[in-house]
Parts: sequence; C-alpha cells; structure tokens
Amino acid sequence: MLDAPSPLFTLFAFIAVLGPLVVVHEMGHYLIGRWCGIRADVFAIGFGREILGWTDKRGTRWKIGWLPFGGYVQFAGDADAMSSPQEGAAKTPGTFAAASVWQRTITIFGGPLSNFLFAILILSAFAYGYGQPHTPPVAQQVMEGSAAASAGIRPGDRIVAIDGRAIERFDEIPMAVAHRPGELLTLSVVRDGTLHKIMLRPRTVTEEDRFGNKYDRAIIGILQGRPVIRPVSLLEAPLVGAKSAWSITRQMGEVVGQLVMGRRSIEDLGGPLKIAKASGEQASLGWQSYVLFVAMISLNLGLMNLLPLPVLDGGHLLFNAVEAVMRRPVSIAMQQTAYKFGFLMILALMVAVTFNDLSSFGLWQRLASLIG
Repeated sequence: MLDAPSPLFTLFAFIAVLGPLVVVHEMGHYLIGRWCGIRADVFAIGFGREILGWTDKRGTRWKIGWLPFGGYVQFAGDADAMSSPQEGAAKTPGTFAAASVWQRTITIFGGPLSNFLFAILILSAFAYGYGQPHTPPVAQQVMEGSAAASAGIRPGDRIVAIDGRAIERFDEIPMAVAHRPGELLTLSVVRDGTLHKIMLRPRTVTEEDRFGNKYDRAIIGILQGRPVIRPVSLLEAPLVGAKSAWSITRQMGEVVGQLVMGRRSIEDLGGPLKIAKASGEQASLGWQSYVLFVAMISLNLGLMNLLPLPVLDGGHLLFNAVEAVMRRPVSIAMQQTAYKFGFLMILALMVAVTFNDLSSFGLWQRLASLIG
C-alpha cells in the first residue's frame, strides 16, 4: 500500500486540476460570446475578493479571486455572476440579453463544449502515444461462482453487446457493467458462430486501491486473454479520443440518471474534498495518471454543467429553449427567482457531498469514538 500524499501536495495538485479546467470552461463562453458580438465585463477565476486583476482594451476585467474554486464570465447586461439579466438589458446592443436566442445558446454551450474538446485532446494524444487497447471481448476464463458462470457463459464466448450497447473490445465490458450492480442485463454472446441472448445480474465486489481507498463495483466474472494494444495513427487519434470521451461521458450520464431515478444513493456522490484527495493520489502516481485524471474531471465538469438546473449552463439553455418555443423570453423576475433557487439547490448539494467526503475519510467515526 502506498503512503498518502502530503496535504500541501494534495492542495497543489487539486488547484492544478481545477484552475486550468475552469479557465478552459470560461474561455469557451468568452470566445464564442465575443464572436457573437457580446461584450464581457468580467472574466473571473475564483470567487471572493480580487487578489490580482487587470482591465484590457475592450473593457473586460480579468481577475483572480482569493477562493480558487470555480469562475465565471459576466457579460454586459448581467446583474451578477449568476448571469441574472438587468432590467432593460435586452434593449442595449452588445449585452447578453440583447443577443439572439441562437447566439446566447451557443455562447452558453461553449463552456461545456470546451471541456469536452479539452478531454478529447488529451485522450487523443494518449491514443497516439500509447496505442489503444484492442483485446477481443472473449471470455478467456469464467470465474467459479460468478454471475457469468451461473448464467451459463463459457470460455471462448464472445460478448458482442450488453443491453443493446455494442461491444468491440474487452475493456468496454467492465465499463458497461461496473455501475450497474444487481441490474438484470442482457448479453449478446456469440458461441460457435451462433448468437445467444444470456441474462444475468452483476455481483458487487469491494476492492481496495493502492492508497487503501475502498470502493464497490459490479462484475460479471470473466477474464480476458492476452492484452492487445493497437497502434493509432495521427489522423485516427482524434476519432479514437472522441469515442473514448463519449464512452466515459455516457457512463457518467447513466450514473446521474440512476441518482435522479433513486436507484443510487446520494451517498455515492463525491465532492471537492474527495476530488482533491484523488488529485493528490493520481499526481503521486506519475504525470500520465494525473493527466488522464484531468481529462476525466474535464468530462465530468462539462456534463454536470449541462444539467437543467438554474445557475448551471443547462438551466440557461432550458430558458433559451422555453423562449424559442414561446417566442418570448422568460420574465426577468422569474429568471432571477429561479437562479436564487438554483443557487440554494447547488449550495445544499455541496453541503451534502462535503458531508459524504468527510464521512468517507472516517471523520464522523473518529469523533464518535472520542465522544464515546
């Protein structure tokens, strides 16, 4: 077992993850907004009191706040960092509110899109530099007593789909199964040239990583053959990176869906403290692990911002969709009320996930032992 990184190293690694990703996200908003003719009053990295800043020739204030978590672009006509519109802003050229629906939509979507593109760039570079795992999805061995064995899967069976999701490589199998413990899955299996439909329920196993962190994941209980790594050309790398990003984002989206539908507990969510801990651990394993971790967080940041909650980009996109259908904007009073409500929702979620983080670190158990 490896020793945990020092708190200072972990803090530095966390800021080194979050800072650039916030810049990438907000720069997406800024550049597309500028292309659409929307002026930006503030480009901020971090919140709270300004510790460093300057004003460019276009009148945009670029600043860094003392609290280095998150950031925002405040366009002309925005009343605050949450992008609540000012009264009369829609009649003033160059403001966000005065832009057309499609201009506002692509400006809002620019942030998540930048995060997705940044992750694709990283994954493409790794595919080109290290190749792509291309081990056939064939069960070389079936673990005794596993879900696969109980369902009748045999060595040599080729899994070509899971619940209709095409499987081309063995590494896609655990990705499709890991977050679905106890769910009834339908596997399309080719055996001796014949396609069979096999149903099974993955079983949950508790595993421990090199830092002693325990986590649960679902497995079906098959092992792969000798790993195969396929070289990737420079021209092919972007497509491979995009496919990898889509596969990871799809898995994240399914987990979010499970949370919304109540099939997964909010206790499974991690917050800033857990991300910070993981940042330090991945950085201590080497730059490759750390950069791949940055790509995962970038995809997560892009996806989470698309959730249709006020304050988040998805909430703004929802207002734009309503405006496009009704052919008139949602009232400023309603938008401001929704943004305040959304802020409270996000704040409550942050409190909940921080509580989860502290619980996973064993803080509450230690306090209980001291009191007892």
